[in-house]
Amino acid sequence: MTMNNVPLIDISPLFSDQREHWLPVVDKIDQACREIGFFYIQGHGISSAQLESMFALAKTFFAQPEELKQQMLIANSSNHRGWGSAGAEQLDPSKPSDWKETFDMALDIHPEHPVVKAFPKLYGPNQYGVLPGFQQQMNQHYGLLMSVARRLLKAMAIALQLPDDFFNQYFDDQHTSVLRMIHYPPRPADQVVDDETKAAGAHTDYGCLTLLLQDDVGGLEVCNAQGEWVAAPPVKDALVVNIGDLMQRWTNDFYLSTQHRVRNLAAGVHRYSMPFFVEPRYDTPVTCIPSCITAERNARYPLITSGEWILSRFAATYAYRTQDEG
Repeated sequence: MTMNNVPLIDISPLFSDQREHWLPVVDKIDQACREIGFFYIQGHGISSAQLESMFALAKTFFAQPEELKQQMLIANSSNHRGWGSAGAEQLDPSKPSDWKETFDMALDIHPEHPVVKAFPKLYGPNQYGVLPGFQQQMNQHYGLLMSVARRLLKAMAIALQLPDDFFNQYFDDQHTSVLRMIHYPPRPADQVVDDETKAAGAHTDYGCLTLLLQDDVGGLEVCNAQGEWVAAPPVKDALVVNIGDLMQRWTNDFYLSTQHRVRNLAAGVHRYSMPFFVEPRYDTPVTCIPSCITAERNARYPLITSGEWILSRFAATYAYRTQDEG
């Protein structure tokens, strides 16, 4: 797999009200999901100015003094929202902790809401801090990305011979999708690492889809079918889309949740990226889709809820959660 066969798909026909306009794009998305699990999208409707404004916001946010970011520490949030310091996350358990800092947000739900009381580890308020305009801009971008995600989910439902709203029915006002900002700072000069230590270790994503905005620095690598790591370089104004574990389970391994990582950068270089993890409501039942069960392929996964799966992955990735739970 090289850059040339990680397809770049123009999804602008998905904004059409006429179903026949969707079908060629549906076929391209379906093929990419089955063969690679990764593709770029353009024609997604989010302007270049909006994307650039988000990079400016990320740089301003992460440049805040440490004491201000500590006030939003994700380890103090029961529902995994806020700022994560460098080394807080370890995506590849066989390697050292990732060298990045993060900010996570999702739907902002009042602590007294019934869904928060029922599932406090995944629902609740965000921690925004004191940066002027930050809350408004993050929520605006979250909404724009969710609109794109809904079109992709509908396209996948069509491809899999399901009702158009099969996936989207689980993305009501209680979905658990997460918008994350990531800053990969240069490693300290006295921190010695080998070639196998990465800025973000090899991993697959937890949920259904990920929509990734990356800056022009590069560093994203994808593992191909031969086990080789190849670059997925930035494409201006395009989003990278990849399949997550829940979608792979739902589709009985026909759609591929592919390992990826971020390599270390040249000395003095900062990298910023923004993944949007598209995850359904907590109680979504994930079981093999009928059209993905064939005479040659029986159902490979038992029923699990989205929330059960995501919390199990959190426990394996974040040291502070393991400590909290014993």
